[in-house]
Amino acid sequence: MISFTPTAIDQLKDVLELNENVRVAVVGGGCSGMSYKLDVVPPDDVDEEDISLEFDHVKVYIDPHSASLLEKTTIDYVKTLQSQGFVFNNPVSNTTCGCGMSFS
Repeated sequence: MISFTPTAIDQLKDVLELNENVRVAVVGGGCSGMSYKLDVVPPDDVDEEDISLEFDHVKVYIDPHSASLLEKTTIDYVKTLQSQGFVFNNPVSNTTCGCGMSFS
C-alpha cells in the first residue's frame, strides 16, 4: 500500500480541519497519461468500497482502482526556495513527466 513521510503527515495535520480526511487518487490526464490527486474530504464523502488507512491520526481513503496503481508509493512534502508541495514517489510507474505529477 502507500506510505507518507513524517514531513507529509505533519503538513496534512497543519492544513486539515477537525474531522476532515484525505483522499488519494489516480485520475486520467496529465502529460504522461495519469495524474496524482490529493484532496481534503469531509467524513461523509467516503465510498463504502474505499480503502481506509490511518497515519498518525490522519485518515486517508483510496479507491480500489487507484490503490493498485499506487502500490509502494511514498508521499512526501518537499519545500524548496522555488516551490513546495506533495511529491509522489511511485516505484512501479513506467515513466513520469518533468513536474512529477503525472505518470504511466
